[in-house]
Amino acid sequence: MSRKLWEDVDAYFESVLIGDDPALDAARKAAAAAGLPDIAVAPNQGKLLNLMARMIGARRILEVGTLGGYSAIWLARALPEGGELVTLEYNPKHAEVARANVANAGLADKVTVITGAAIDTLPRLKGPFDFSFIDADKQSNPDYFRMCLKLSRKGSVIVVDNVVREGRVLDTKGGDANVEGIRRLYEIMAAEPRVSATALQTVGVKGHDGLAVALVVAD
Repeated sequence: MSRKLWEDVDAYFESVLIGDDPALDAARKAAAAAGLPDIAVAPNQGKLLNLMARMIGARRILEVGTLGGYSAIWLARALPEGGELVTLEYNPKHAEVARANVANAGLADKVTVITGAAIDTLPRLKGPFDFSFIDADKQSNPDYFRMCLKLSRKGSVIVVDNVVREGRVLDTKGGDANVEGIRRLYEIMAAEPRVSATALQTVGVKGHDGLAVALVVAD
C-alpha cells in the first residue's frame, strides 16, 4: 500500500464526513502563512478528538501543544455552554497565531492559550480536567502524562498523539529522544494502576503513526 493511497482515503473521508469548514480551513492557511510546521492533526483525527470529548461529556479540556490552534478548535467545539479549554504552547509566535484562529472560529470565550514551557505551566493548573490531549515534544511525554494524570479524575480520558513514528517505536537501541520518550510513556501507562490504556496505529496524510488512549479508572 502506498502513501498516496493513504492520503486519498483520508481525503475521501474528509470530503464525505467533514466537508468544507471555513474556520478550520482558515486556521490551516493562517498557520501555513505564518510559517508554522505542518504537523497539526489531520481533519479526520481532529473530528475523532471532538467526538471522543463529546462521548464523555467533557466540560474541561486540557491540551499540551497548541501549535496554530487547529486541534484546539476541534476540541473547543466539543464543549457545552460554560465549558473550558486550556491549551499550552511553548512558542509565543505559535500562541499568537492560535489565539487569532480561535477568535476567528468564535471560540475565544471558551479557550485560554497559555504561553510557556508546559513542564512549567502544567503544575500551576487546577484540575480536574475531563479530557487531555498531549501533542508536544515527545521526549517529555512521560512528564506530561504524569502531570495530566494528576489533573484528571476517575472517568477522565488522556490521549497522546504521534506514538508510533513510522514504526520507530520498536527501536530499542536508543539514540532518539523522541522514541525513548514514547517507549517510557508506554512503560508508565502499563505500570500505572489508575489507568487502563491502549494504543493504535494510524495511516493517512500524517503518514504511519498512532494514538495512545488512557482511561482513568481510579482517583
